[in-house]
Amino acid sequence: MVWAQNYDPLGNAVLSTAAAAVPVAVLLGTIALGRVKIHVAALAGLAVALAVAGMVYRLPLSTALAAAGYGAATGLFPIGWIILNLMFLYDLTVQRGGFDVLRRSLGAWAPDPRLQVILIAFCLGAFFEGAAGFGTPVAVAAALLIGLGFSPLESSVLALMANTAPVAYGALGTPILALSQVTGLDSRELAAMVGRQLPLFSLLTPFWLVWTMSGWRGMLGVWPAALAAGLGFALPQYLVATLHGPWLVDLVAAASSAAALGGVLLVWRPRPDSKRGRTLAPETAGASPAPPWAAVARAWLPWLLLSLCVFAWGLPPVKRFLNGERTAPSSQAGAQAALGGTRLSFRVWALDNRVCRAPPVARSGAAPEPAVYALDWLSATGTGILVAAVLAGAMMGYSARDQVRNYGRTMCRIRYSLVTIAAMLALGYVTRYAGADATLGLALAKTGPAYPFFGTLLGWLGVALTGSDTASNVLFGSLQQITAHQTGLNPVLMASANATGGVMGKMVDAQSLVVASTATNWYGHEGAILRRVFPSSLALASLVGLVVLCQARVGPLIAGMSPGR
Repeated sequence: MVWAQNYDPLGNAVLSTAAAAVPVAVLLGTIALGRVKIHVAALAGLAVALAVAGMVYRLPLSTALAAAGYGAATGLFPIGWIILNLMFLYDLTVQRGGFDVLRRSLGAWAPDPRLQVILIAFCLGAFFEGAAGFGTPVAVAAALLIGLGFSPLESSVLALMANTAPVAYGALGTPILALSQVTGLDSRELAAMVGRQLPLFSLLTPFWLVWTMSGWRGMLGVWPAALAAGLGFALPQYLVATLHGPWLVDLVAAASSAAALGGVLLVWRPRPDSKRGRTLAPETAGASPAPPWAAVARAWLPWLLLSLCVFAWGLPPVKRFLNGERTAPSSQAGAQAALGGTRLSFRVWALDNRVCRAPPVARSGAAPEPAVYALDWLSATGTGILVAAVLAGAMMGYSARDQVRNYGRTMCRIRYSLVTIAAMLALGYVTRYAGADATLGLALAKTGPAYPFFGTLLGWLGVALTGSDTASNVLFGSLQQITAHQTGLNPVLMASANATGGVMGKMVDAQSLVVASTATNWYGHEGAILRRVFPSSLALASLVGLVVLCQARVGPLIAGMSPGR
C-alpha cells in the first residue's frame, strides 16, 4: 500500500510547521546548549522525529522504522566509513611523528598561520570536496590544522567555514547532476547559473577565514594572499561552470587557487601577526628550522597517497570498473567479472515504493519514492582512503598486525561519533519520508515577492537538515521549480538558488559538526563549534539570498546576471 504525504497534517499551516520543526529544534537546541553528549542529543532528536512522524503525520510505524534504519545505514556507509579510515590514517602518521615534520615543513614555507589556513582549509579542502565530498574535506582539513598546532575549536570552525563555496560542485558535480535529474532542467544551465552566484563568495571566503581567526588587522596583513587565492578560485569556477559544466569545477578551481597563492608567496611575504588571532598555534610554529627534505617527503607521502586515491576513486570510469560494470574493453572483461559482486543493492523493506510525494512538492501523479540501499564497498571513497592508509602505514614501517591493532583502537575511539552520524541521518530520513521537511519548505515558499530570498534560505535549511547539498537539491529542487513557475520566476534561477544557498548550510549541519569534532579529537564539544559558525552561516546565506533577489528583480538589466525567462 502506498502512503501519500500530507504537508498540513494538523489542518493549520502554523501548527503543522511548528510540529515539523520540533525534532530539529530538539537536536540543534541540545547541541547548542552543550549540556548533553552529542550522541545522546542525536538519539533524542531521532526519538522525537519518530514520534512526530507517527503521531502528527500518521506515517506507519513500520515505514518510519525502515526510514530510520535506511538513514542510519547511510550514515555509517559511506559517511562513517570515510571518517573511520581517515582517522586511521591520521593516527598512523601521528604515532610516527609525521605531523611534527609536516608542521615544521609548512612553517618553513608558509610560517604564518593565516597562510596555512588559506592553503589547507580553502585550497586543499576545495580539492577534496571536488573529488569526494561527503565530509572528506572537513575531516582532512581539520586533522591537518590540528596537527599544525591550531586549537581544536579553531581547526573545526575554519575547516567548516572553508567548506562552503566548493560544495555546490562537490564530488564531481553530483549536487548539480542530482538537481538536474529531479527538475528536468539542463545540468549545464544549472551549473552556469550557480557559476554566476558563487564566485563572489569564493572570492570572499579566504578573507572571511582570516578575519575569523585574526580579526580585521590580521586580515589586512595578508590581503594579497587572500586576494590571490580567492581570485584564483573564483575566476576558474565561473569559467569552467559556464563553459564546460559541473564536473571539474572544484578540481580546476582548487588547483588554480593553490597555484595563485604559491605564485604570490614567491615574491611577497606578510609581516608576522603579533596577536596571532585566536588560534592556539605554538609560538614555534613558524620559527622551527626546516627539516631534511627526506623527512619532509616521508611526512607528506601519506597525504599525497590520500589525494591520489581520493581523486582516482572519484573518477567515473574508475567507479564503474570497481563496481564491476561492463563498460570496459574486452581485455578487461575478466577483471570486471571478478569485481561483479562489489556493488550490492538492497530494497528497503516497508519503505521502497511505499511513500509518495504530493503536490506542490512534486508533480501530480508522481511515482512512489524508491528506497534502495547501495553498498558499493569497493568504489566508496572511504575504501580509497583505507587503501591509502594501508599503503602509507606499510611505508612508515607498520606491520600488518600493528595496523590491525591501530585500526581497532581508532574504531573504539570514534565509536560514539559513528553512533551520532547514524542517528542524525536516521532523523533526517524519518523527517524526509514523513514529509515534515516539505512542510518547513512550504512555509518559506509562501513569502510572495520575497521568495527569491527565502527560497535561497530553503536550500540552506535543506542542507542544515540533511547534511548534504545533493540531498537538499533532491528534496527541494522540484518545489523550487514549481514555485518559480507559479510566481513567474526563472525556474533555473530558483533551482540553482537552492544549491547555492545550501552551501552555506554545510557548516551548521549536525553531521559536519560531528565530522569536525571527531577529526580534531574534540568530540562532545559540538555545541561550542555550532555557536561559533552559526552567525557566519546565516549571514552568508542571507547574502546569497540578496544576490538571488537581485538577479530575480534587476538581473535582466545587468548583462550576464540572469538569463531570460
